[in-house]
Amino acid sequence: MKTLLRNGIIVNEGVAERASLVITDDCITDIIDSSRTPREHYDRCVDVAGCFVLPGIIDSHVHFREPGLTHKADIGSESREAARGGVTTFFDMPNTVPQTVSQDELDWKLRRAALKSSVNYAFFIGATNDNIDDITSIDPTIVPGIKLFMGSSTGNMLVDSRDRLEQLFCKSPLPIMSHCEDTALINANMAAAEQECGGEPPVVWHPRIRSEEACLRSTELAVSLARKTGARLHVAHVSTARELALFDGSDNNITAEAVIAHLWFSDKDYERLGTRIKCNPAIKSEADRDALRKALTDSRITTVSTDHAPHLLAEKQGGCKSAASGMPMVRYSLSAMMQLVDNGVLSIERLVRLMCHNQADLFSVSRRGYIRKGYKADLAVVSREPFTVAKDNLTCRCGWSPMEGETFSWQVKHTFCNGQHLFCNGSLDESVRGEQVRFRL
Repeated sequence: MKTLLRNGIIVNEGVAERASLVITDDCITDIIDSSRTPREHYDRCVDVAGCFVLPGIIDSHVHFREPGLTHKADIGSESREAARGGVTTFFDMPNTVPQTVSQDELDWKLRRAALKSSVNYAFFIGATNDNIDDITSIDPTIVPGIKLFMGSSTGNMLVDSRDRLEQLFCKSPLPIMSHCEDTALINANMAAAEQECGGEPPVVWHPRIRSEEACLRSTELAVSLARKTGARLHVAHVSTARELALFDGSDNNITAEAVIAHLWFSDKDYERLGTRIKCNPAIKSEADRDALRKALTDSRITTVSTDHAPHLLAEKQGGCKSAASGMPMVRYSLSAMMQLVDNGVLSIERLVRLMCHNQADLFSVSRRGYIRKGYKADLAVVSREPFTVAKDNLTCRCGWSPMEGETFSWQVKHTFCNGQHLFCNGSLDESVRGEQVRFRL
C-alpha cells in the first residue's frame, strides 16, 4: 500500500515547510518538497493542504487503568481517545490492580495491548522497596523506564527507604521517572487543614496540602541522588516555579516533564471546576503556571505529556481527602498545546520538540518521533477548525472532561499509525492495532 499525503506543512526538526509525504506500508519512504511534483501511482491520496503534518504525539505518561480499574477506562477505550487526539504512542504507568512491578505483570499488559490497543504502546515497571533487583534485570529494549513514587504513596509503591533509593539510582539501567512529593509534609499539612476546617478540607485547600514545599523537598532529593549516582532521572509533572530552578537544560541525565493540567489551569480554576481538576501534584498558582509555560522554551522542561488519569464523576465527589485525583486529558492535549502556540507561549516547532522528538530521544524510542525516511509512519494532521468541547461530543468512557466548555482553534483531522489511516475526519477505524514500542540500547 502506497499513500501520498499531499501539500501539507510538515513540522519536523525545527522546520515547518510545505511538502508531501509518501508512506509505503508502515514507513515513510519519501518527503517531496515543493520544488518537485509527485508523479508515481498511489493507492491512496490524502489532500492535507493548509494543515500541519506533525510526527505522531508520544505521550509518555498515561494511566489507562487496566487491569483492575476497567469500570472507568481500559487500554482499548483510552487508546481510541489517544488516536482521536493525534497521539500514536503511549507509555502506561504501573499503578493498576495488580501493580506492574514484575515481569509477569508486564507480560500480561503487553499481551493485552496487542489485542486491544489502537495505537503503539509500552509500559513502565514500578519500583517498590522489595523489587529493585528484579526490575533492574528487565529487558531494556521493551520498557521505557522505571516509575518511582518517591515520597508519595500509591499502594505499596512508595519507596521510602534511603538505602533502597540509593540502590535503585545506582543500579538502574533505565531512565527513572519519579513522582516527587514529600508524604510526611503532606500528611502534616492535611492534619492541620482538617483541624482548621473542622473536617475534610474543600478542594481549594489542595495546593496548600500538597504544597509547593512538599514538591520541592522531594524533587531536591531526587536530583541530588541523580547527581551523586549518575542515574538518568526524569521528574514527572513538575508543578512549581521553585522546582524549575533545579533544571537548566545543561544535564541530559536530569530532566523535567510538564503536563497539560499544570500548563492550562491555575488555583483560580478550583472555584469553577472543583474536584474535576484535583490531581497530584496539585494545580498551583498562576505564577507557577506561567513559570512552567516560560520553561517550555528555555530547555528547563524537556517533555510535555498528559498524566491522563480518568475517574468516574462519582469518584470525584468530596474534598481534599475523599475525591479521587486525576483527570482525562489525552484526547485534547494536542489541541490545547496548539492553543498555547496561538497565544504566543511557544512555537509549533517547539511543540513538536517537546511532544515528539524529545520523548523519542529521552527514552531511546526506535524509529518513531520524527518524520524521516525509514521511520514508522506515525503522523498527526491538525487543521485550523474551531470546535468546542461539550458533553454531547465526548467519547471517553468516564463521560466527562475538565475541558468541557473550552473552544479550541485547532483540531486533529487525521491520525496515521504505522501507515494505517487510523482516524479520519471524525471517524475511527477500530480494526487497527498499534505495535509494541521498542527501545534502543
